[in-house]
Amino acid sequence: MTAKAMLCPSLLQSVASRLQYPGRATFDEMIFPEGQLRPHWAEFLADLSTLPAGELKARHEKGWRLIRDSGVTYNVYGDKAGTDRPWELDPIPFLLAADEWRGIEDSLIQRATLLNLILRDLYGAQRLLKEGYLPPALVFSHPDFWRPLHGASVPCDTPLVLYAADLARSPDGRWWVIGDRTAAPSGAGYALENRIITARIHPDIYKHIQVERLAPFFLKVHETLLHLSPRQGEMPRIVLYTPGPYNETYFEHAYLARYLGMTLVEGEDLTTRGDRVYLKTLNGLRQVDVIIRRTDDGYCDPLELRSDSSLGIAGLVQAVHASTVSVANGLGASVLESAALLAFLPSLCRILLHEDLKMPSVATWWCGQERELDYVITNLDRLCVRPLLPSLAQPWCGRELSSAERADLVARLRAYPYNYVAQEIVSLSTAPVWHVDRIAPRPVVTRVHLAFYNGSYVVMPGGLTRVAPADGLSTVSMQHGGTSKDTWVLSEKPVEPITLLRPAGAPSKPVRGARDLSSRVADNMFWMGRHLERSELTTRILRSAIARQVEGAGLGQEEALAVVLSILTMRGYHPFARDQAEETTPPGEERHRHHSSPMLLQEILVRQVIRVNFDPEHPAGLCHTVSHLQRVATVVRDRLSLDTWRAIRRLTETVRCAGQGVVSPAEGDLDEILLRLNEVIQMTEALSGLVMENMTRDLSWRFLDAGRRLERAMHVLDLLAGTVEAGTAEDSPVLDVALGISDSMMTYRARYLAPPALVPLADLLLCDESNPRSLVFQLTALQEHMDAIGADRIPGTFPGTFTAEQKSIIAMLATVRTVDLESPLVSTGTAISSLCSDLRLRLQTLSEILNRQYFTHAVETFPPLLTSA
Repeated sequence: MTAKAMLCPSLLQSVASRLQYPGRATFDEMIFPEGQLRPHWAEFLADLSTLPAGELKARHEKGWRLIRDSGVTYNVYGDKAGTDRPWELDPIPFLLAADEWRGIEDSLIQRATLLNLILRDLYGAQRLLKEGYLPPALVFSHPDFWRPLHGASVPCDTPLVLYAADLARSPDGRWWVIGDRTAAPSGAGYALENRIITARIHPDIYKHIQVERLAPFFLKVHETLLHLSPRQGEMPRIVLYTPGPYNETYFEHAYLARYLGMTLVEGEDLTTRGDRVYLKTLNGLRQVDVIIRRTDDGYCDPLELRSDSSLGIAGLVQAVHASTVSVANGLGASVLESAALLAFLPSLCRILLHEDLKMPSVATWWCGQERELDYVITNLDRLCVRPLLPSLAQPWCGRELSSAERADLVARLRAYPYNYVAQEIVSLSTAPVWHVDRIAPRPVVTRVHLAFYNGSYVVMPGGLTRVAPADGLSTVSMQHGGTSKDTWVLSEKPVEPITLLRPAGAPSKPVRGARDLSSRVADNMFWMGRHLERSELTTRILRSAIARQVEGAGLGQEEALAVVLSILTMRGYHPFARDQAEETTPPGEERHRHHSSPMLLQEILVRQVIRVNFDPEHPAGLCHTVSHLQRVATVVRDRLSLDTWRAIRRLTETVRCAGQGVVSPAEGDLDEILLRLNEVIQMTEALSGLVMENMTRDLSWRFLDAGRRLERAMHVLDLLAGTVEAGTAEDSPVLDVALGISDSMMTYRARYLAPPALVPLADLLLCDESNPRSLVFQLTALQEHMDAIGADRIPGTFPGTFTAEQKSIIAMLATVRTVDLESPLVSTGTAISSLCSDLRLRLQTLSEILNRQYFTHAVETFPPLLTSA
């Protein structure tokens, strides 16, 4: 302890009095039952007590700003904030003395070693089952014991590479393990971010208090991962396998991947070929050597494990058996998280390690044994009964049950005893937190992380301490309103400052561009561009139909509706027949009025179009398109600026508001809907501006803009074909509608000073290279993108060799640039419609080529040739 910490008892007592911290009946981490400060808190609280009034509140607010600026989030399922919910961090760290930490460290190393031996045995020789040390029903009935993994090879004989234990302190001051995290232990990344933020809000205190650093632990983790590679002698490719952005701890996945220099992947990024796992990149397949998984066991391989998984890698289990890839933690490790196993750990420790278990688990009884079941039923009032799988039901606290509920629980236990465990009700210790402008005690649980290193385990000197939202609770969960703390392990000697982050002011070599872009990211950027463009184009079509209806008779309402219906039918809508419209008679209207009022019939058709577009379930509607835009943007959010993300969220909310009240064809104010659609167009154009002006011209942007260009090209062809189908008479309102939807009215009028005609319209929309809405403009942009994307993709080819996508675009450009629209053979509506149909088919083929070459890496196959005998 430093000299500053050697404070006299009277001064320590005055510090406690100034903080106005109440005494506790339970064990408190900061004060003794008599109200005196515990010695290891002295130095920190002495510094804290010297802060001016209001300073701790200001530091708390600074921490909140740092969290928002850093984008630290935690996804609470069902929360309205979705993936945007900020992480919660208390400004007062959780302190542990050095001598106490040594005992925790030693106990957890023993426990990790024991669990690793158990896991090896369960999927290997199974001696513990054969010799009766573990009941077979406990293992084989557990849904997280996966038989296809039996006998799988394990690198370094260590399936448990990473491990975390949830610790709580009993009323007598001893530490208990209340939960083991062995499948994909989370929290280390949040603990690291908590340390960075806490050190910034308390720089004066952190500088001279001797706190153990976290970076050395992560250096050892990285070194261990390198040694796990099956291909020794080569620099291994390590990936962090995440379930995706909707997982509760997705931020941590992305954060650790960047911090440790790994590639963040989802199941779609990986594929198997010949018992090997590969990462799909734009430059082809790249073999993966080590997978750090954050996906639950059963979802990792739909072929061998859960067939309903859409997150997995088909063939991963086979690759593990073939020893071509290492997975940490080993597949099947989640069986160790069974609470029933806690009851057997003391005896298993004596059998496998020949010593007593150093840190006890919370007292646990597995109901699958007759004597234990009788004990649980007899002592139900002081126990908490839990299902082996938390997803099956909520825990039951015996003392809170009514007579009927108690009888029902006993019946469950007797019917399916092997599905339940009972545990003593835990009384958690409390620690100081900042609450409503004062310091107050709250229950805490600390998660401590370990990693296999050099033949044993190392412990991260710190952890993720979680805080209950209210006093008196016996459980702590971030999903149910909990907050977090940084955990400071105090050192008895000076601590060397070590960090994996780049020091401020350190020189760095400029880097431009990177071609190792994953195919999944490229695919999602491509479809983000398509959905963005489709949202704007669909809105323009809707606005055209509604505007004509609102403006009144004589302005081409029927022609506008004809064009709209024709285009929408081409883009996936069901035809809107007049008999369908008549079936949706507005309440209070007489059916005979439809035949005498064409305007009423047109309005009903318009409202049908509106209803379908704002139906979230209709696959071709505006609402559905914008939802897809937000979904793919969420997947690639780490590649989007904060302004771009906010613009997408505002667009989604505006479309939702525009569709409010559009429940039936007779509802909704057309004027109000029209105003909302104008807002949607402004937002889509603003979003397009952000994309064009603010995004770096890397491969991500090129795929995004390629998606926009391809979608706009298809729209131009649909618009022109729909115009021809609706009528092409000279001075027809149909041509005005086409010019309005394509935002080319002013250009046409400035050039021709005459009513619209089909041939000039077709020239403007197809062949005018100066018109950013024309087909040739989109094809030219696509050609530029494909030239950049395809550069050096096929090594060893002669200069001038073109890829399949480049050839397709060149051929389409040649067709458009050489078409003679003034020729009598081409200038007819039928010829133009045929040209549009041909070009659209070729654009669809181009999309398939891009998907095959860059996104799925599928090999094009052909049916076998049939030969005569």
